[in-house]
Amino acid sequence: MSRAARGPVGGPAASRAARGPVGGTAARRAARAAVVLVLLLGAAALLVRAQQLSGTPAAGNRAFTDTAATSRAVREVGGALTRVFSYGPGATATTRQAARRHLAGKAARQYDTLFGQVEQQAARQRLTLTTRVVRAGVARLDDDRAHLLFFLDQVARRAGAPPTTVAAQLSVTAELHDGRWRIVDIRSR
Repeated sequence: MSRAARGPVGGPAASRAARGPVGGTAARRAARAAVVLVLLLGAAALLVRAQQLSGTPAAGNRAFTDTAATSRAVREVGGALTRVFSYGPGATATTRQAARRHLAGKAARQYDTLFGQVEQQAARQRLTLTTRVVRAGVARLDDDRAHLLFFLDQVARRAGAPPTTVAAQLSVTAELHDGRWRIVDIRSR
């Protein structure tokens, strides 16, 4: 083939080859638009998922995010359990007063039922029970309600007998009333 048949070097055929196929600019624009569309759709999907996650109960659980409020709930409820479940033969009235101050609702009713029996036994057997919180954790904490788990050691002393230590686990629900935590439900685990 002669040089004339092939066209001049650098002529229109060469410049078309350098640019790519006819309409190459439109194809590049379409590809860019598709990439931008995919990125926008991905961003929208991530925003929707973030909204779903922020609406889950775990996102509103202050036990995971508010160390001060969690520590306060453990300290106040744990102190209440110590006072309510510790007594001596001559000090059951103090324990009952602590129960009135720290218990409410179902927990108060259950306690009243059981503590009448305890008062009789404590006096007759000269029984002293000392309760100590060994470990505690908060499963859920809202602005005015907490679900906690306590591990307790209870040491029972009777006149003339060696002390007996018993471990206990309690699931406790407490509600914030007038600026202080009150126990509304106690369950043995």
